[in-house]
Amino acid sequence: MVSHGVSCYLLLSLVVSCCLMVSLNVSWCLLVSVFSVQLKVLAIDEHLNVVHQDNVQFDSALPEFRTQGGVHLHPDRLTVTSPVLMWVKALDLLLDKMKRVGFDFSHVQALSGSGQQHGSVYWRRGASRTLQDLDPDQDLHHLLKSSFSVLDSPVWMDSSTRTQCLHLQDTVGGALRLAQITGSTAYERFTGNQIAKMRQSRGVEFEDTERISLVSSFAASLFLGGYAAIDYSDGSGMNLLDISTRTWSEICLQATAPHLDLLLGLPRPPTSVLGPVSAYFIHRYGFSESCSVVAFTGDNPASLAGMRLQPGDIAVSLGTSDTVFLWIQQPRPALQGHVFCNPVDWRQYMALLCFKNGSLTRERIRNECAGGSWEVFSAALRETPLGNDGNIGFYFDTMEITCLNKPETKVEVRALVEGQFLSRRLHAERLGYNIVPGTRVLATGGASSNRDILQVLSDVFNAPVFTIDLNNSACLGSAYRAMHGLVADSGVSFFDVVKKAADPQLVVNPHPEAAQ
Repeated sequence: MVSHGVSCYLLLSLVVSCCLMVSLNVSWCLLVSVFSVQLKVLAIDEHLNVVHQDNVQFDSALPEFRTQGGVHLHPDRLTVTSPVLMWVKALDLLLDKMKRVGFDFSHVQALSGSGQQHGSVYWRRGASRTLQDLDPDQDLHHLLKSSFSVLDSPVWMDSSTRTQCLHLQDTVGGALRLAQITGSTAYERFTGNQIAKMRQSRGVEFEDTERISLVSSFAASLFLGGYAAIDYSDGSGMNLLDISTRTWSEICLQATAPHLDLLLGLPRPPTSVLGPVSAYFIHRYGFSESCSVVAFTGDNPASLAGMRLQPGDIAVSLGTSDTVFLWIQQPRPALQGHVFCNPVDWRQYMALLCFKNGSLTRERIRNECAGGSWEVFSAALRETPLGNDGNIGFYFDTMEITCLNKPETKVEVRALVEGQFLSRRLHAERLGYNIVPGTRVLATGGASSNRDILQVLSDVFNAPVFTIDLNNSACLGSAYRAMHGLVADSGVSFFDVVKKAADPQLVVNPHPEAAQ
């Protein structure tokens, strides 16, 4: 329950993420995030303290939709979708839960959110009129049950659009040219390729569509009572947005579907205030008429905001797969990795890199070379020199070649860890990342608890390593963005808004000889 007289910002997250920010005399921000398995809400006050959070798990709370992990896996094992009405009903359940426990929605000054990237929602002709005239005495999922031309939305796990990817790349002049335009080569999960498949395989439903939303802009549309614009950051994950001009790429649109610009609407900066919350939420839940809806974005851009990355920073999540987030000023899109428009400063960029050979590979070498002991593994890192006397390792869970010269076990431990982090740095620099004075490395994930692994990370990047908690990064990022959206037009920076947030914890500094 949130106390009266305190302002708050609300963030809502789903499998499609959405963020809601709430504010009072003392403001709150609310974030709603839609993830693959749950819809999550988080509210913060003007001091950036979390004052409320809750979630709805799709599989357990909404068993009538028969999802597993929030999705339906189709018989071809390639097509993966989620029921769009499940997301709507989850929002009904979540806001009703908040109302029952006494959450005071009138204190919410602004709301924003995040959604799983790449997913798409298809609004039926006439749905805009329905959104504008919602009856506050009825649940959203009843009111909107006939508003979608496609009831099962393609989501990021889908890999059924190989044909459409090849067509898109051929049309624009190859994979690298597509990356130079849109920030990424053609990916099967990316929205443009999903739209192309939808047009080809479900032509009747596609012809009955008057608007296509991303999961994030879909969630924002519910709160806005009208179609919300796609923001630059989430739009960068579609293979459709020209990231240099921040407009839809004409050649990509033509390769995807006719008149697609009309179905997508004009993209907007991620800091945009889209309008006030709709009358439905004012009358049903008690939102203030002055509560603003700030553009929703994707879960990955929202995470960058939640981590509060600054120019020159790099965040490394050391998990089953290693994920690298970058703040980039002058991007060089390549055949690997993704470049998106930055969610907190739309004139800048961010990049995302994912490496499958992460913790599982480290665990395998630990078992082979350190007797299964992390203590022995760490000791090997401490007892071997920086640079490993020239021994560099390239490790994959599925080995493609036979290692003819097996090194000493301690040397192999450092060869693995240094080799992994050198790879992360190499790919980051290929995308335009530069280490500058003041660069910080922000580490999270299971392996971030190992100080000796972090020491190697610090040495490779020649920068101090800090640890951060990413559990709520997308949600917090959306709440922060909701706060910033209220003042962005007046020239206040994102970092001025979040300066009260707790600082990450310094763990290690690079050795003086690390650069050499």
